Amino acid sequence: MKEKKLQPETQRKKIIPIHLDATFFFERAVRSLDRCHYDKALKYFRKAVEYEPENPVNHCNMAGILSEMGKYEESNEILRTVIDSIEPALSECYFYMANNYANMDQFEEAEESLLRYLEEDKSGQYMSEAEEMMDLLQYELDRPTRLTSFKSRDGMAEHDQARAMLEEGRFGEAVKVLEQIVDDQPEFFAARNNLGLAYYYMGLFDKAMETIVDVLDRDPGNLHALCNLAIFYQHAGNLNDLLPLVVALKKTYPFHQEHVFKLATTMGILGQHEAAYTHFRRLLKDEEVNFDPSLYHYTAVAACHIGRLDEAERLWLHAQRLDPNSEIPQFYLSQLQEYRHVGVDTSPEGVEKPMWSYHYHLPFEEQFRLWEKTSGGLPDHLKRDPLVRSSFFWALRHGDQQTKLQVIQALGLIADYEVQEALCAFLLEPEEDDYLKQVAIFVLRSMGYDQPLHVILDGIRTTIEGNDLSARLPAWDDQWQHVLELALRTMNKRYDMLQQYDLQTLWVEFLTRVYPDVPKIHKIEGWAAALEYLTAKMHRRAISYHEVAQRYNTSITTVSKFVKWMDEVCGIKKKMDAIFPSYTKEF
Repeated sequence: MKEKKLQPETQRKKIIPIHLDATFFFERAVRSLDRCHYDKALKYFRKAVEYEPENPVNHCNMAGILSEMGKYEESNEILRTVIDSIEPALSECYFYMANNYANMDQFEEAEESLLRYLEEDKSGQYMSEAEEMMDLLQYELDRPTRLTSFKSRDGMAEHDQARAMLEEGRFGEAVKVLEQIVDDQPEFFAARNNLGLAYYYMGLFDKAMETIVDVLDRDPGNLHALCNLAIFYQHAGNLNDLLPLVVALKKTYPFHQEHVFKLATTMGILGQHEAAYTHFRRLLKDEEVNFDPSLYHYTAVAACHIGRLDEAERLWLHAQRLDPNSEIPQFYLSQLQEYRHVGVDTSPEGVEKPMWSYHYHLPFEEQFRLWEKTSGGLPDHLKRDPLVRSSFFWALRHGDQQTKLQVIQALGLIADYEVQEALCAFLLEPEEDDYLKQVAIFVLRSMGYDQPLHVILDGIRTTIEGNDLSARLPAWDDQWQHVLELALRTMNKRYDMLQQYDLQTLWVEFLTRVYPDVPKIHKIEGWAAALEYLTAKMHRRAISYHEVAQRYNTSITTVSKFVKWMDEVCGIKKKMDAIFPSYTKEF
């Protein structure tokens, strides 16, 4: 039988054309870098330069590879070409050249390039690294560095202060400092980027987006701004703009450590775990940072997401050795073991993935669960944790009513200046529920905030003075206040903010309903005990007349009498019966 020959048309249809362009060779170069094949990577970057000779990024990539290979002179020749002929405004080339000169022990030339960078750079992108290099050069040259005017140095002290505030979760304070820096120095892009993040952490999404877009209008290639923009697009569900930006970021291969880390974490947040894994692996090869346990955690999380479970285990074990006092590596190792135990290796369908978070701390839900088990309140490390604080501020603006109620209580446990500002701003939000605002007022007063409060209630803006308890009463008797204070003081740490607020509300409601026939208060202990008893019942907490009478050093008869009196006036049992019929049989 003769072999059947294919027609030329059919043959052509089976040929997949390769589109050779700068992107094609860039991607080949990146793959070679991942395998540490620097010679191949250099070859591919050279081809990318041939296809796009006017693109300075291609040239800088090639210079970076040469520097990695120890060919510092060749790297500097390319960087000088970029500045002289392609993009004179690319001032970071001077910083790269200074690094190359320092590696060649040419410290005079390194100083000259570094000073040139500091004189011309407006954004302060590598300011901290430049200052570290300045210290090294002073040591090597055995003399002070020749100082001159630095465009990026103005406002650096304030910017460092603002960054520290962000790291501590003091977002409102950071915003004030950063807004002033940006007003004074419009081209200080690092400050603008951090201002955008501060707005974002506070839940001010529109202002955050506006700030980052402004950075990119002024500096279209700013990597930090592009990463922030991608995260904002994801938050807004704007896939039309997000997808092409993700494609562009996946083609980005930064060389500076800070940029690699920013891109890696961004890829992880965006769910691009393969790309995140690649960049985190690059950082692990850097001896300057590979002692950091959090970096092994980030890489382990990325490895889990792409199915490299054995490697993730090895990385978390290494993190545990580096950070033996931390619960974090062990928590994730336990999760990984449990995930494998249910048969994920053979049957992953229907198996819920653990909470593999890129943040190096216990997941927020786990921390909150542990906090609720303790009676010492919110731990100090959680109060200071910027992620926890930003989660609270986000939920206060964007959560449902129940979540906001929980967050208001939690903010009362943090009780600092940031919380005061956030709750005061919350009181002026016209769309927020009046009950939530009343709880927020109680929390503010419980924190010791005694200034007049401006609040919108029932759609009307009003001011509440220091003691608002008498708002529905012609006067507020000192004995009534003593009852309330005794109950709240005795209940403290055993009842949450919401329950304490409900106790106060119950007391005011009772007094308002019986007014002007208010009983003479002779036994404040009995009234306080009755208030706690009823509050506990309203929140379905186990309590007895005997228990509460002992706590307040009063008699069961007195407590029972006052409980029945308040119930008759306020109808508490009737209200509870409608919700929990079986619970109130022995009210």
